[in-house]
Amino acid sequence: MQVSVETTQGLERRLKITVPGDSVDQKVNDQLRRLSKTQRIDGFRPGKVPVSIIKKRYGAAVRQDVANEVVQQNFYQAVIQEKLTPAGAPQIEIEALSEGKDFEFTATFEVYPEVTVEGLDKLEVEKVAASVKDEDLDNMIETLRGQHATWKEIKRKSKKGEKVTIDFVGSIDGEEFEGGKAENFELELGSDKMIPGFEKGIIGMKTGEEQDITVTFPEDYQAENLKGKEAVFKITVHKVEEKVLPEIDDEFCAKFGVEEGGLDALKVEVRKNMERELNASLKLANKNAAIDALTSSVEVDIPKALIDQEVEALRQQAVQRFGGNTQNVPELPASLFEDNATKRVKTGLVLSEVIKANEIKADDDKVKALIEDMASAYEDPSEVVDYYMGNEELLNNMRNVAIEEQAVDFILTQAKVSEVEKSFDEIMNKQA
Repeated sequence: MQVSVETTQGLERRLKITVPGDSVDQKVNDQLRRLSKTQRIDGFRPGKVPVSIIKKRYGAAVRQDVANEVVQQNFYQAVIQEKLTPAGAPQIEIEALSEGKDFEFTATFEVYPEVTVEGLDKLEVEKVAASVKDEDLDNMIETLRGQHATWKEIKRKSKKGEKVTIDFVGSIDGEEFEGGKAENFELELGSDKMIPGFEKGIIGMKTGEEQDITVTFPEDYQAENLKGKEAVFKITVHKVEEKVLPEIDDEFCAKFGVEEGGLDALKVEVRKNMERELNASLKLANKNAAIDALTSSVEVDIPKALIDQEVEALRQQAVQRFGGNTQNVPELPASLFEDNATKRVKTGLVLSEVIKANEIKADDDKVKALIEDMASAYEDPSEVVDYYMGNEELLNNMRNVAIEEQAVDFILTQAKVSEVEKSFDEIMNKQA
């Protein structure tokens, strides 16, 4: 096998590979002989078909099969020989496929870039810290009450935070427009689910009242024909309801698995959950801060093949997340995912170099701690821990998580880190 390497542009390489014709012909002839023993052709006894007949009938197909096999075998031998690491599948062009002649083909592909990470001690990382304060806990209890609230019909004027049942008909320049009409539509005033000014215009109306309100569609509204347009909505109120919060009694506490101890016990459980969620959000925020500081300090060429693979993965995740069928993935343009895909690929390349250069290995105690932390959210944590510890695939996934976290910890120990105190809401709302 003869190999020549050409750098076409950037990370792209073109290998021209020549395989001696006699070795290819030998493989073809071996397959033809095997076929002669198994093929049934009229006029010949089984296993006695002359190779010349088999060659005439199947020769071209057999040579193509052999060519595909030779390409695969010799391509991988060539990249090993030339110490190249392909970043994606190669484009193969077969230049010669004739009996008695050398077999030639070219393989064009991108290689992984060389990544150099230096000056970790010069990185500046802003690390955030936060805690669950009593006020945060009280607010969460009120949120839980709100989630289990009931509604009571009232006859007075509506207020912000109350629910109305309405009919509405919208028009622009006196003409109704598509999607601008609804009947018995329930709306919580102040939820900001409608365009600006719509809910505000209803506040103060009461059951049986009709009123026209004028609003303007935002310039960035999704419907092109409505952007920036002024519209008049005729509103008819059928019902006004106020929110009735449940009492914090044993029945309320039981909804959250607290069977005894009342409000004090409920607060203990809610605080635990809040602290677990806060710690996870802090970890993610600080990880992202460290990685952003790292990746912005490193210049690296990114293989398009890797970006394309990541775009496809993100596209399929998006479709599955919204309950769609992956057959509909092409309807989502690649441009929606390219920036995120590029960032993720660069992060992977740079972080991998940190891990490799500093010989970071998964720490068994770290792996176990990660599993235990994840399992703590389940009803029977010990069962989840045992399941993970007994499943090599899941265990390997958790080892990879541990290695990544250890790499981030290493970066933070090397970098110039400043700590900023944030509130619970600031951290959680940012992650939402």
